[in-house]
Amino acid sequence: MKLFHLMLLLGPMIAVLTLATFPTEVRSVGPTVSDNKLKVETFVQGLASPTSMAFLDKDHIIVLQKNDGKVLLVSNGTLQKKPILQVSVDKTVERGLLGIAILRPNASSLAENPVSKTLVFLYYTESQSGQPLMNRVYSYEWNGHVLESPKLILDLPGLPGPNHNAGKLSIGPDGNLYAVIGELRHNGQLQNIKDGPAPDDTGVIFRVNPFSGQGVRGNPFEHAGITNPLSKYVAYGIRNSFGIAFDPVDGQLWQTENGPSSYDEVNVIKPGFNGGWKKVIGPISRTKIAENDLVSFPNSKYYDPIFSWKDPVAVTGLEFFNSSKFGDKYLNNLFVGDYNNGNIYFFKINGTRTGLEFNDANQSGLTDLVVDNPKELAEITFATGFGGITDIKTGPDGYLYVVSIKDGAIYRILPSKL
Repeated sequence: MKLFHLMLLLGPMIAVLTLATFPTEVRSVGPTVSDNKLKVETFVQGLASPTSMAFLDKDHIIVLQKNDGKVLLVSNGTLQKKPILQVSVDKTVERGLLGIAILRPNASSLAENPVSKTLVFLYYTESQSGQPLMNRVYSYEWNGHVLESPKLILDLPGLPGPNHNAGKLSIGPDGNLYAVIGELRHNGQLQNIKDGPAPDDTGVIFRVNPFSGQGVRGNPFEHAGITNPLSKYVAYGIRNSFGIAFDPVDGQLWQTENGPSSYDEVNVIKPGFNGGWKKVIGPISRTKIAENDLVSFPNSKYYDPIFSWKDPVAVTGLEFFNSSKFGDKYLNNLFVGDYNNGNIYFFKINGTRTGLEFNDANQSGLTDLVVDNPKELAEITFATGFGGITDIKTGPDGYLYVVSIKDGAIYRILPSKL
């Protein structure tokens, strides 16, 4: 098994956790970008194992620290020393404070629940004395100074683990809350084991009402009934994921998937998506598995990844660059980060927004949609040297922000000449 998988799996989170016990890594050579019209600068430093960030507004970023449960605020580029919240977490391997999403006033399309205050959602492995470990999603109200009024939204398994907790969150264009959890080493029907235990909230992507945590109308398995876990899912058969993002053009959900000793993936998450794990990872054509070997629920369907890495790089955050600041080449196209190399990969979305496009003559080896060798890896590498990426976001200023868990920093990519 690859070293990255032994250490990390936040796709990479094992590594993530392990790193927290060591001093922040300092490298003599910082991050670099292949496009000479762009540059990288350190925006914030002094963080301890940061996992996720979210922009409150153009001047404020909330950033999470995995191991100490601190929720910190960056104001006008300055890291504030006092946390706006600190929660009790178990930090073993991939456990910890993992994901964040923000729902702003008047941003929800759920007319029955108008939002009067900014709500901040956090996903973390909660540590409570004498209680079994659980991965939980809470909502908090932002009062302008701290996070308050916690409300439990999702109460999810935490055992056995300790890896494959996943933990990324997002508010969709529909105003609903999306959350991804890994399979936590479970072997059930959601992991495509036909004679395994019934659905148990592992290895899935949730789509729930952000106020109640209940499944919502239009979910692919809503026919299962409100008390059935299936009613909350849009996808299953997921091993571990540290990236979910919505295409700003058509609102489609995309996801990164972490493989074991082979095949990391990028997926387009259609309703009822079955990723195939634990029977399939990577393209099904490269396995000896047939689709009828998988667990099929009504309205479910197996989908191949739209891109794979044969040798895993531990993919993490992905971001559609919803900005014109870098030029037309990058507008609404896709950046994907990795943990193993600290690389950012760039992909052009095809004309139908259903997959990736490789028209460059230098990318002819990628038309099979799999990176099979270092040459093909180099052809998609946009930037490198970020020391283990855990999140990527387009900032309100139109620049690209990158979280490095190893460096304890947030970097910013921007034009070389402004």
